[in-house]
Amino acid sequence: TADPDDAGNGSGGFFASQVLEPLGADTNGSQFLDPDGNFPNHVPNPEDAKAMQMTADAVKRVGADLGVVFDTDVDRSGMVDSTGLEINKNRLIALLAAVVLEEHPGTTIVTDSVTNTGIKAFIAQKGGKHFRYMRGYANIIAKGVELNAAGVETPLMIETSGHGAMKENHFLDDGAYLAVKIIIAFVKARLEGTDGLTGMLQGYTEGVEEREYRMGLPKSRFKEEGAKVVAAFKALVESLPAWQMEADNHEGWYATIDEGEGRQGFVIMRQSLHDPLLVLNMESYVEGGCDATTETIINWLEDQPYEVDYSKLTAPK
Repeated sequence: TADPDDAGNGSGGFFASQVLEPLGADTNGSQFLDPDGNFPNHVPNPEDAKAMQMTADAVKRVGADLGVVFDTDVDRSGMVDSTGLEINKNRLIALLAAVVLEEHPGTTIVTDSVTNTGIKAFIAQKGGKHFRYMRGYANIIAKGVELNAAGVETPLMIETSGHGAMKENHFLDDGAYLAVKIIIAFVKARLEGTDGLTGMLQGYTEGVEEREYRMGLPKSRFKEEGAKVVAAFKALVESLPAWQMEADNHEGWYATIDEGEGRQGFVIMRQSLHDPLLVLNMESYVEGGCDATTETIINWLEDQPYEVDYSKLTAPK
């Protein structure tokens, strides 16, 4: 296979010469392999749009089968398929879920709290169980260790940032290991004559738009004030017929949104783990859906007595 590596001038340049090439891969198209802390080409981050686009461009330019993107210290990774499809965030979780559930049917996968509704449905479709936990890769890995110790087989823990760990790899946060798992699964699929990464994602759906907003809280008492706002948000969700609270919430409150024709967007409000912020994530399957969700929340916040800076919700997009 042809598998270019984009290390983003971080520490992941070894992957092309010391992992892929010894396995017989053609690494033509690999770029930005030499470490440079100024990061002159793009930020080494699989969540970064420019990093993913530059890797997609390299894959298409050389006609590669797939591409790999790493962050600075290689504990996160993302992929690009031969068409230039960017596989990071929720798509990366779905892809790894497909790989892992083929090897470990019926097991549990731990994710962070902001995964979309398509992840829950896809894991269920593959026969797995989804444990939507909370942000922070240390938190999801610790939950995976806890579940395994309790007898709940949990081979994969991963958050939308790209941080992920596997039980078989000693619960290490290791982007290179996850990339190799995907490459092995891709080669197997290709030998079987299936559609590679695209085929492995068959059945996974996601919205057409997504948003994240960060709303400020008073620094001196942000935990107390934030808890009040989040509690009031729960009451808002319960008052709206099209919004349905998820049964299990370990961080903030997550609601699905009925968008018609079987489509389900989502919204979650949670407190930042460390900063004086409330974080609002949402996704919609319809154009303008995020605008509608944002407007509902703005109208609600205007009537609330709490000290929360939601000006970013009203700023021009």
